[in-house]
Amino acid sequence: MLYTKDVLIGQSPTEPAFANPPEAVAAAASTGPAWRELLEPGVRHALFCGVTIQILQQFSGINGVLYYTPQILDQAGVSVLLASLGLSGDSTSILISGLTTLLMLPSIGVAMRLMDASGRRALLLWTLPVLVASLAVLVVANVVPMAATAHAALSTGSVIVYFCCFVMGFGPIPNILCAEIFPTRVRGLCIAICSLTFWLGDIAVTYSLPVMLSSVGLAGVFSFYAAVCCVALVFVALKVPETKGLPLEVIIEFFNVGAKAGTLPDEEFH
Repeated sequence: MLYTKDVLIGQSPTEPAFANPPEAVAAAASTGPAWRELLEPGVRHALFCGVTIQILQQFSGINGVLYYTPQILDQAGVSVLLASLGLSGDSTSILISGLTTLLMLPSIGVAMRLMDASGRRALLLWTLPVLVASLAVLVVANVVPMAATAHAALSTGSVIVYFCCFVMGFGPIPNILCAEIFPTRVRGLCIAICSLTFWLGDIAVTYSLPVMLSSVGLAGVFSFYAAVCCVALVFVALKVPETKGLPLEVIIEFFNVGAKAGTLPDEEFH
């Protein structure tokens, strides 16, 4: 396929036709995508979707909660759950944190199975309400007076449900969507912008969590994260198309059509 028709007919090919590409092609390949291409309506719409979903993913609190799970569980009083074993509060928190991480592994396996069976958008719409519910239970457990054992059990169970549902939906899907929704000519640049957004959000959440814990407490922190998950649910319902089983060219057309119409039509989701 690298030889021209004239070379192949009646002649012995000695060099591929594109061994020395035209100057225009070579110049385009060397310069890469122009930043102004990001301002095209379809690309701008897709980039807005990718950046926003990365921000919402980080500010749903996963990395902050994951990094500080032992401290959070210790504040929730989980030491009473395993007091009969003679474990201290810190040891109990670390043990439950490790068990929670192990429980995330089968959830990742379920997500791998459902990703192409149910679809990315559908999986987000099913798991985000569970995230909101688990965070709401955490808020209630820290606001409503109750027995220490009930408080610890509710907090621990909610944290486990939160983690497991997150790794099934809101954890992997934003990165998958960002790899699918951009045109080929600017895909690398757009994914780089989304990755930068991801890590900036990660830094912001990680370093803000200790300050939030000391200022507003667990109930305030989880209320904020629950509010972000509610915003994410609305955003996914209105702006994120279903990409399961679709060619990249078709996915890109969703955003071109949506940019012209001002929004993504509901019928395009399905």
